[in-house]
Amino acid sequence: MSNHLYDAIEKAIPDRNKTLIELSDGKKISYGELFSLVEKLAGHLLRSGVVPGDRVAAQVEKSWQNLALYLAALRAGAAFLPLNTAYPLAELEYFLGDAQPSFVVVQPANEDNVCALCARIGKATVQSLGPNGEGSLLKAAADAAPAPVVPRGPDDLAAILYTSGTTGRSKGAMLTHNNLLSNARVLVDYWRFTERDVLLHALPMFHTHGLFVAINTSLLSGGSMIFLPKFDNDTIVRLLPKATAMMAVPTFYVRLLEDPRFNRELTKNMRLFTSGSAPLLAETHRAFSERTGHAILERYGMTETNMNTSNPYDGERIPGTVGFPLPGVEIRIADPESGRVLPAGEVGVLEVRGPNVFAGYWRMPEKTKTEFRPDGFFITGDISKIDERGYVHIVGRSKDLVITGGYNVYPKEVETEIDAIEGVFESAVIGCPHPDFGEGVTAVVVREKGAELTEKDITAALEGRLAKFKQPKRVFFVDELPRNAMGKVQKNVLRETYARTYVRGAA
Repeated sequence: MSNHLYDAIEKAIPDRNKTLIELSDGKKISYGELFSLVEKLAGHLLRSGVVPGDRVAAQVEKSWQNLALYLAALRAGAAFLPLNTAYPLAELEYFLGDAQPSFVVVQPANEDNVCALCARIGKATVQSLGPNGEGSLLKAAADAAPAPVVPRGPDDLAAILYTSGTTGRSKGAMLTHNNLLSNARVLVDYWRFTERDVLLHALPMFHTHGLFVAINTSLLSGGSMIFLPKFDNDTIVRLLPKATAMMAVPTFYVRLLEDPRFNRELTKNMRLFTSGSAPLLAETHRAFSERTGHAILERYGMTETNMNTSNPYDGERIPGTVGFPLPGVEIRIADPESGRVLPAGEVGVLEVRGPNVFAGYWRMPEKTKTEFRPDGFFITGDISKIDERGYVHIVGRSKDLVITGGYNVYPKEVETEIDAIEGVFESAVIGCPHPDFGEGVTAVVVREKGAELTEKDITAALEGRLAKFKQPKRVFFVDELPRNAMGKVQKNVLRETYARTYVRGAA
């Protein structure tokens, strides 16, 4: 059995004539069409100077050609580096400067700016790819000779995904071929994916959920995908009868439940709905079950580990839990300070060990060391418990990380940008419950004496400095921030104060 992620995916192709992707306009892309482009792009990467272990970065819109680029990077022996399309140039500079990719693909409108950026921070080939295949990349690769698969070992890097923390800069999680391949194989089996499945894919491709959980699982099962550029109720309602499975974030299900067309008849051909990337409210789980007859399968993962736990395919899917450890994955609850393993029912930090757990943080050996116990368990930072039946409950986070719409936002980065605004004395950023996004990024600001800043002033100043999902949805002003005896800002007090900010109907 191959330990090379690309090699395993290629070996799983059922028939090159079979449809792999159907687009929202009905156009179909076969396995053969995709993999012919993969072979050309891999050849183009190699002749452009990409060598095994190099990083290939992509900040482009979702498309089947972008999927081909991901696979081509694997075929060429490179590590794929997907970047959120919302990152402005100011943020992109950090990621490219840190990862030092040798090949960068961006949207056509950004090509000149990124070329200039890369000329300053590091040598790289920069080309472009638009959502319909436009741009310089495919033109440049048109005459490339198909490249053979570059050998890589199970512990070699397949991807680097940047993940947010609560302090400091984003960290690059190094994911190996074995990390991604072992996890995808487990999911194919655990969630019963076969070549008969059609996955409705409305997730972004720069996130572990849409790229690795959804795409790798589909490819390794030899199935097909309905590939949508984004979530849209009308499109989902139109195409759902063609699908058998859907992977989603809670926001998708909240919005579908608001649509009267979404009912039992529409979902009769579906066998699986999964939810992840943010907590699914128990009330959403129950409402979905009552409306459709389907119980959403909630699971739990991280950028650093891919999937760790899942509610059962057969068996009770309990609202508010993330199920059991996946086969081959070890889970325990420990005291955050001492590391002492706690018995069932007690609350502590969740720790995980298994072939899915990442190789460490890119160029951060000391940070990597602090995140692992001596026996190899990774400290997730999620406060959890395991009940008497073995179900895992995520009850909070040991850090102040905000998860909005499935994306991680670390408050320190947002606070730094707000504090730099003229007239701001200090700020605190928190996450408050939000009916659509799980949590809404919320800023609490103390003005300098005499300053007359408004909420609009703050949000306008942040435009272009932070990705849209990081920008506060609301800004509140106070005379001073609540602090404990040691002077630490009491964010728990702020969360309680503004807990009903986004409740529908709240004043």
